[in-house]
Amino acid sequence: MLSQFRKKLTFIEDQSMSKKIIFIACLLSKMAFAAAPASQQPKSAWYRYYDSKGVANISTSVTPNHIRYGYEALDQNMQVIKRNKPYNAEADIKQAPQRAAQAQQIANDSKLKRAYGNSSTALLKKKDALTQINKQLVFQQEQLKQLQNDRIVFVRQEREHFRKGETVPAQLKTMLTNNQKNIVIKKEYIQSLQTSYRNTAAEYDRIISRLKAME
Repeated sequence: MLSQFRKKLTFIEDQSMSKKIIFIACLLSKMAFAAAPASQQPKSAWYRYYDSKGVANISTSVTPNHIRYGYEALDQNMQVIKRNKPYNAEADIKQAPQRAAQAQQIANDSKLKRAYGNSSTALLKKKDALTQINKQLVFQQEQLKQLQNDRIVFVRQEREHFRKGETVPAQLKTMLTNNQKNIVIKKEYIQSLQTSYRNTAAEYDRIISRLKAME
């Protein structure tokens, strides 16, 4: 009689232990799933939407009706992984300009990355570009100075003829006229180079700032 009682007691203890082991295993399984990276998370196997009558429709791919009514992505165990809201035509139209701007920004960013790679490269190109413009400025300013010096000489010669009461030679008049025209042209060109210098610096600053934001 005592032997049978011990057998029953052992059987009950074994069952209790088994339940504990199963419970612990479930907990460990849930913890491992929660800690797993996104690449190891369950993938969508089914897509379910409810139509206007509340009827559930399930398929292995997303159809226009899924988009229209909104749908749920399910795993192989029919558990919901993600919910997607119904398509809203009015909201989609309102967001169209924003999406277009975002697409344009992405395209522009892609061009910048292909052209410069990173902000350091863009900074070097900025220095090179500004150095070249500055060389042109220095050269043009030297030529302007020479033209202005030539004009001083031509004006002195013209005044000397006036002082003597002589007629100013046609050649000198031509030289004065051409000199004045060249001075005006040179000043305008220098101004355009100065504008180009400022614009180039500002454009590269914008490019460098954007590249830094992407880094």
